[in-house]
Amino acid sequence: MSASNSSLESTLKRLKEVRIQLLNLHKALLEYERATYEQLHGRIPSNGEFLRLVLGHEWFSWLRPMSQFIAQIDEELSAKEPMTLNAANELLQTAHGLLQASESGSTSEMRYHQAIQSDVDIAFMHVQISQLFINQDN
Repeated sequence: MSASNSSLESTLKRLKEVRIQLLNLHKALLEYERATYEQLHGRIPSNGEFLRLVLGHEWFSWLRPMSQFIAQIDEELSAKEPMTLNAANELLQTAHGLLQASESGSTSEMRYHQAIQSDVDIAFMHVQISQLFINQDN
């Protein structure tokens, strides 16, 4: 096996790990935002109504890029053409960019920061997925 094949395999493995952790984080963030929304607006009566809100209400808009990105990863991983090392690295960079939290950044960064500060499970997931990017840099 050549070094480039080994590098591609390890990068694809990392991308798949990031995808799994992003799915778990996304689910936790949706649950967190649902609970917060319901505290302010009352109970959401059904899963169908919740899906409608997630897809169209401004409250949940900051999570849509993550939803779309997970779908993009799935498309790239299941494409007929094999993924290149550059494409896999670009997806990892995009994932890392989606996971920025800040008290004074963009709306997404502030909402993500608030979720991390408010929910220990989300904070733990953030640390776990961040470790994948630290390991990538080494």
